[in-house]
Amino acid sequence: MNPFDSPMSIALEEARAAALRGEVPVGAAVVDASGMIVARAGNRTRELSDPTAHAELLALRAACAGAGSERLPGHSLFVTLEPCPMCAAALASARIARLYYGASDPKSGGIAQGPRIFTHPQCHHVPEVYDGIAEIEAATLLSDFFRGLRRDDPSSL
Repeated sequence: MNPFDSPMSIALEEARAAALRGEVPVGAAVVDASGMIVARAGNRTRELSDPTAHAELLALRAACAGAGSERLPGHSLFVTLEPCPMCAAALASARIARLYYGASDPKSGGIAQGPRIFTHPQCHHVPEVYDGIAEIEAATLLSDFFRGLRRDDPSSL
């Protein structure tokens, strides 16, 4: 990694790579307490035939495996799109300290939209949340991807 790359630029790189694979362009990076990127991933739901293969979950799994623990206290997750409810619950379970995300997701988001997972009493850990990080670039990746799908095959949506 270039020392001048931000974790969100790495997440955006992963999102662009996901789009090239025909996946919804979402990317994520997990950063430890020292600022080192310990895991990165892009969506792979189609490639792996796995509805849980979201960028956030793949990055969390890799970071947890590297740490040898199911919890990542002191870690941050950078992701290009507001996490869905499933990913938000996983972030809480992993005890992620901080969540940084780019574009909001009015259709499927689980943080500021929809069920707002972190506001539920059943949520035992709430990370600090920072939204709108590289929002325009992240939103543009998504809108360009879906515009291309509609143009190429409207039935694929």
